[in-house]
Amino acid sequence: MLPQINTGNTGFMLLCTSLVLFMTPGLAFFYGGLVHRRNVLGIMIQIFVSMGWTTVIWVAFGYSMCFGPTMGGIIGNPMTHAFLRGIDLHSLYQGNATLGIPTLVHVAYQMMFAIITPALITGAFANRVTFKAYMLFLTAWLIFVYFPFCHMIWSPEGLLAQWGVLDFAGGIVVHNTAGLAALASVLYVGRRKVIDTVPHNIPLVALGTGMLWFGWYGFNAGSEFGVDSVTASAFLNTSVAASFAAITWLVVEWMNAKQPKFVGLLTGAVAGLATITPAAGFVSPTTAALIGILAGVVCFYAVALKNSLGWDDALDVWGVHGVGGFIGIIFLGLFADKMWNPTIVTNGLLMGGGFSFFGKQVAAVLGSSVWAFGFTYGMLWLIDRITPVKVGQGIEEAGLDQGLHGETAYTGGL
Repeated sequence: MLPQINTGNTGFMLLCTSLVLFMTPGLAFFYGGLVHRRNVLGIMIQIFVSMGWTTVIWVAFGYSMCFGPTMGGIIGNPMTHAFLRGIDLHSLYQGNATLGIPTLVHVAYQMMFAIITPALITGAFANRVTFKAYMLFLTAWLIFVYFPFCHMIWSPEGLLAQWGVLDFAGGIVVHNTAGLAALASVLYVGRRKVIDTVPHNIPLVALGTGMLWFGWYGFNAGSEFGVDSVTASAFLNTSVAASFAAITWLVVEWMNAKQPKFVGLLTGAVAGLATITPAAGFVSPTTAALIGILAGVVCFYAVALKNSLGWDDALDVWGVHGVGGFIGIIFLGLFADKMWNPTIVTNGLLMGGGFSFFGKQVAAVLGSSVWAFGFTYGMLWLIDRITPVKVGQGIEEAGLDQGLHGETAYTGGL
């Protein structure tokens, strides 16, 4: 008898997979609107190329490294499912076989996470990294940072999963690792010689934010891998946290700058989305609102701290994603609630649980931060021995669009 596929869950997951992929061009619009018009294509190609190259790596060995049989709990065997060997039309995802989802759907859904995660980092070193160095960076970062943490947390055999660490949709796997890699990149590459602080197209930023927010429902609600009440709460929590964070950022910036800023509202929404991600399916909507408020405040002041320290994180990747992912994991350790997800073993520290679970969350996010930062910095140093990481001053002044790619986003003068 052939395995039974649940058509409802499968159809839902195909929709969520499409939504998560939709986030990548949304990110390209978001970042593209924030940079100077002479660098729009330069950052967009870095994001879009991940859709192609990450897919190649994922099919070749990436899925197997993330979800293949474990090797010490750190990484999956890269050969077991190389080029999707052993996966056919009748294979069901074994992480939870009762869901009735084809393994091919799981391959596709998780691939979309792998595509967007390194793309997040590009905003930190916008306008100043060579394309050849970026391609080497993209490849090595996936293999040595994303794949191991994906396996350790999201594979049932992973070391951190076995230890009891929770991460619903990517606080560690996606946002914290990308944010700390962004910070390492900023410190290694150094400041831009031509610093453009004014977005060239705020409506483009708004379009990108809307696409990201829309796609995030697939990112968070889809991480339940089926349709049930937890799916509904993760969906609602996503919008609640984003909204509360957006309004909080708007108010805090209004108090500081004496004017309400549209870009601040949009940035706050993304900060809220990033922060709720690890906790979306584990907390109540009330807690999601609190997380959104805290995200709006903490991430705003993280960006302010970055500015005061002179770190040239061009598009605030560390302050929004790195800090957001970090505090999201901490909040999960504090507020996880079995009333909102009966599958969790214990409540968060402030919901009546013991210190053990909270301590594991803290240890996991600290460990991921150290590894993502340290490896990224060392990797960039090594890449620099192979090919220059930073563009020359002439190219930076002319803009990466024309200087590296021989194309321009807009006709007419700059």
